[in-house]
Amino acid sequence: MPCTASTSAEIYPSAFQTPPIATMKGIAAMNDSLDHGGIASVIFDFSGTLFRLEQRENWTPPGVSAKDAERLMQWLTAPIEPPVPLDPEHLHAWKHRDLDPALHRAVYDEILNRWKTLNGVDVRSTFDILTDPLRWTPYPDTGVVLEKLSTSGIRIAVLSNIAFDIRPAFETRGWDRWIDEFVLSYEVGAAKPDPTIFLEAVKRLDGRPDRTLMVGDSPQADSAATHIGCTVALVTPSPTAIRHDALLQALREYSLPV
Repeated sequence: MPCTASTSAEIYPSAFQTPPIATMKGIAAMNDSLDHGGIASVIFDFSGTLFRLEQRENWTPPGVSAKDAERLMQWLTAPIEPPVPLDPEHLHAWKHRDLDPALHRAVYDEILNRWKTLNGVDVRSTFDILTDPLRWTPYPDTGVVLEKLSTSGIRIAVLSNIAFDIRPAFETRGWDRWIDEFVLSYEVGAAKPDPTIFLEAVKRLDGRPDRTLMVGDSPQADSAATHIGCTVALVTPSPTAIRHDALLQALREYSLPV
């Protein structure tokens, strides 16, 4: 099954660099080993898939250049590995940050303090941007994809490794009506790539793994859905200004009604 893939700069050197061919072939092989049947439900990742945290001019703390502001956004949205080395206490907090809002706050306080040490600029105010769902920018095709799938009878879940409530990002746009379930790690008590969170999403959708498509941007986290029998499609977490229809393209590969 064809799919495109990428992940953030914390895993590969460039934020928009395609992962190694071996990774791509591995995901394709896992997909091809499944008996897909007709897709009846779709699970979407949030960050880098439906929405993206993007730098805006009025968010930039004094003393931070435009180039450094983009790097700071990458620090704030690193999905797998921390952007800087951490001591054991904070490494524990990093590994469990999406399960506990207090640990999430503690580890990002440390990371942003480390930025100040390295760059001489206090950027702690950016934590409030990270955790405000109304500051996140949707991809251009997010709304139309959710509406078309839902009105065609496809059940939809949004699954995210996250320590704050992202529902307002959808509610303010009226998109929550298209979503059947929000499966958030800090509420569920499990985070990707743990199969538990994928199983929970499928259960809430009254679905079957072999008839569920997981759409995400991380080969490490999102492709783990194949271990319970789901199909996986990956999109790139590129800026919203240049990624116009990746969700539409990914879904059309599976003949979904979008």
